[in-house]
Amino acid sequence: MKIKEGEQLPNSEFYYLDSSGAAKKITTAEVFKNHKTIVIGVPGAFTKVCSAKHLPGYVNNYEEAKNKGITKIICVSVNDPNVMKAWGDSQKVEDKIFMAADPYCEFTKSIGAEIDRHDRGQGMRSARYTMLIDNNVVKKIQAEEDTATCEISAAQNFLKLI
Repeated sequence: MKIKEGEQLPNSEFYYLDSSGAAKKITTAEVFKNHKTIVIGVPGAFTKVCSAKHLPGYVNNYEEAKNKGITKIICVSVNDPNVMKAWGDSQKVEDKIFMAADPYCEFTKSIGAEIDRHDRGQGMRSARYTMLIDNNVVKKIQAEEDTATCEISAAQNFLKLI
């Protein structure tokens, strides 16, 4: 990953579905301002490791994160907002995790987490990582060597670091 601990996040945009089902944009500056946030970066919604371990780990450890002062948890994937909403619903994230779509890979590229998966028919994807962001500044990053694993970025391991 290009971004390092201590650096400010570059401004980019996320997309999400509002309560009426309309796609909306929000800047990363708006999302992270005055919040202590965990960002879960995943290669894709509905993928095996993301659905079995990465996202559910943060759903299941939501209270522990809140007890450590976390005010937001955001899951980011290079998918469209409809897919992110459907995945969040299937994982029962409710209001615990903000499902942020990065459909054009802009945020992912801005932090240097993009992975080219054209050879697999998937296009551009994200590395698997977890970051702690405090008021738009990166405090901690745990990025996996391989997107097929979820160890150092898993909730139970990442929460021990904060």
